[in-house]
Amino acid sequence: MQLRLIQPGKPNQNVYVESFNGRLRGECLNEHWFIHLLHAGTFIETWRREYNEERPKKALGGLTPSTYAKRLASTAINPGL
Repeated sequence: MQLRLIQPGKPNQNVYVESFNGRLRGECLNEHWFIHLLHAGTFIETWRREYNEERPKKALGGLTPSTYAKRLASTAINPGL
């Protein structure tokens, strides 16, 4: 694994992370008032699971991110599939 830093003020150099951060902010953080840190952590974890396990993504061929990751991992282990 290699760490790659982006230039300050250049979020377009990391568009996937910026896209996810925008969704998290818009759909979760800006919509709720958290009472304490545990409340925030619980709510964010619920949102994360729904985002990764229940929402199909067009860019992944209509699969959820977790399903896509499982298929990709099994293909890497068994390239003949």
